[in-house]
Formats: sequence, C-alpha cells, structure tokens
Amino acid sequence: MESSVVKELARECGFELAGVAPAAPVADAEYYQRWVSRGFAGEMTYLTDRRAGVRDDPRNLLPSAQSVICVGKLYNSPQPYSTKFHESELGWISRYAWGGDYHDVLRGGLERLVARLQAHESFDYKICVDTAPLLERAYARMAGLGWIGKNSCLINQQSGSWFFLGELLVSLVIEPDSPPPDRCGTCTRCIEACPTGAFVPSSEGYSLDSRLCISYFTIELRTPIPAEHRAEIGNHVFGCDICQDVCPWNTRSPFSAEPAFAAHQFAPPLEKLACLTEEEFRDMFRGSPIRRSRYAGFLRNVAVAMGNARSEKFREPLQRLAQSGDPLVAEHACWALEQLN
Repeated sequence: MESSVVKELARECGFELAGVAPAAPVADAEYYQRWVSRGFAGEMTYLTDRRAGVRDDPRNLLPSAQSVICVGKLYNSPQPYSTKFHESELGWISRYAWGGDYHDVLRGGLERLVARLQAHESFDYKICVDTAPLLERAYARMAGLGWIGKNSCLINQQSGSWFFLGELLVSLVIEPDSPPPDRCGTCTRCIEACPTGAFVPSSEGYSLDSRLCISYFTIELRTPIPAEHRAEIGNHVFGCDICQDVCPWNTRSPFSAEPAFAAHQFAPPLEKLACLTEEEFRDMFRGSPIRRSRYAGFLRNVAVAMGNARSEKFREPLQRLAQSGDPLVAEHACWALEQLN
C-alpha cells in the first residue's frame, strides 16, 4: 500500500498530520535508556519499569507489525499563550487540557482509519494513544511529521507543536516516509524561558529533567513540590506550556476545528478552585485530563498558585485548606499563607 493513500485516509478521519515509519527499533531507543539511567523520569515508574524495555521495538506490542502509521491531531485554540497572560488570580491550565480527553478523540479517529484501510485489505493492528509503551515522538519523526525540538516536543514546520500524537501498528507493508531536518538551529528560547531550568545540557544537546519540570510537579508528582521551586510555578495549577508558547514555530500555529478540544476550562478563578469538594472536582473535570492530578494534588497546586499571587483575598480559602485532613494539601496551604505574610 502506498503512503499517499494512508495519509489521505488519515486526513479524512480528522488528522492534520500523518506519515508512515517502519515497525523496527529506532536509534532514539538508546537515548531513552540514557535518559532513564540519569533519573530524569523522576517518580514516573511507568517509564522505568519493565515497560521501558518494551518501548525498544513496536513488535513487542504487535508481533506481526510491519509499519507504524503515525498521526497528529491539532489542539491549538484562539486563547492567549501563557506568556501573554498575566492574571495571577486565575489558575493556568495547560492548553491540551482545556477541552475533552484527547485519548477518546484520537482512538475514535484511529478506529475509523482502521475501518477505511480494511476496506482495501485485511490486516492485524494495534491502536496506541499515549499510554502504550512506544517511543511515539521518535516514530512520528521517522514518519516525517516533524523533528524533536530542544524542548522535547515534536515540531512541524508548517503547524508548530500543538499536536496530540497517535499510532496505528499494522501488519501491512507500507512505503515509509523520511524524517525532516532539525530546524531549531541555534535558537534556545525554550531553554531560556523555562522558570525551573528543566532543560539541562547532555550529550544530545539538551535533555528534559522531569524532576525540574512544572508539568511534572503539577501532574505527575504525588508528593510535596520541592519548596525551592514553588515560587517558580507561578499560577500554574495543571501543566505548563511555556516552552511551547515561546517557540517561534508556534507563532502562526493554526487553530483546531475539533469541537471536543474547545476551551471549557480556560484559566478558572483560583478562589473557586480552592473551594471545590472532591465530588465537585470530579464533576467539573469529568472527561478531562485534569483528573490525572487527583483531587489532593490539584488542591496542592491551587494553594501554591494562591501563595504566589500574594493576594489578601486568598487568606480565608488558604486558611481552610490549611485545616485539610490531607497533609499534602495542608502543608502547601501553610506555605502559601507564609507568602501572604
């Protein structure tokens, strides 16, 4: 099957980017192992346990795989970038989490793609959306969707980096695409803009040390946020987009037409978030990636953001959080109250 046919069908299924890579190990697997060995995954054990070795070869997931169909779905929206947003009393949520859960949207699109491809011929397949142990950015690069920038994001020359990635492992032999050249050049805006210095020098140029990343602190970390980095988090309550917001390739990034990615949760008031019960948290963020932070972790983040705002209006909600039965929430609320003082 020709790659051009696959790409056209992928576009019909709602994907702005599509390409094909061979279902074989990639050189980036060695880099990944070095990244893990340096401890850069932090407490994300799903990146370092037995699944780490599985990522080396797509055939560990589908033994009959011959090709990896890689797709990208745009999620950018008209709202301002975080670097142009200066309302410290509102909580910043990462752009990818403003709408519905992308896992469902991408899986649905890939299921439609399977159906269209199987109208041509039958084959074995496996759908992968983020949670599968696969080096998806590496295969997306090999499939020609973009290069991996200094900020570790996949960047497409025409459309920037605001894409969700998905993969379809198939037993079909499909003409592969070629990776594009790296076009970051000497630009280091993402490195310089990161408040916590999460991009550290390495043999590959720069590597992301998750243990210093705001997204890691506010989403993946289940323990206290290191006190020395709390002020640098600003008003981020879920994730961080700074390294993408400052990227020159995103200055003209198009907007997504996908209704599921419309901004339902753009910068809500911190005071409202601090008052959410656990049931209200689940209801407010039902079907949203934000639930990944869990209720206590989210309130921890809200408390830090209120402390960084240093607004007297937050004293009362912080005092309530300081009385929380959850030690994680209470400790961060007490820290925030010290900032108000």
